[in-house]
Amino acid sequence: MNEPERIRRALEEAETVAVVGCSPDPSRASHAIARYLLAQGYRVVPVNPNHSEILGERCYASLSEIPGDVRVDIVDVFRRSEHVAPIAAEAIARGVSFVFLQLGVLDAESARRLEKGGIGVAMDRCILVEHERLGIPAKSRNAGQASRVPSMSRHGIT
Repeated sequence: MNEPERIRRALEEAETVAVVGCSPDPSRASHAIARYLLAQGYRVVPVNPNHSEILGERCYASLSEIPGDVRVDIVDVFRRSEHVAPIAAEAIARGVSFVFLQLGVLDAESARRLEKGGIGVAMDRCILVEHERLGIPAKSRNAGQASRVPSMSRHGIT
């Protein structure tokens, strides 16, 4: 868990990130980070049962409702810790390769189950912070758009 090289490899190889708990509210971290990921060239699949579309992308109620032909490489979780276990079970069933539990999201038992299932885990880590810290270059399909997206840190949107 929280292995820098595994995080690097996941971010470099991923094409699609499912953002669980993605909000349509631009002031929320999940929205800003989803926008950042889009600007970095990732395909973002928002997951929120209360919305049909976020950031111009179709939104799904859960990971299990994302069609099987949609590849999901990383699941980025913006839900309270007590909601992680069923999300982890869906990630295992789907066979994703990596799960980020955002800052403040802690569930050691779910992390152990994910790792036992061969899925890498970053717990209490921000995907945006890790992406920037590791110097992962933007994917070519949206390169150059990142400068228009605010940065997100523990101190809010900058």
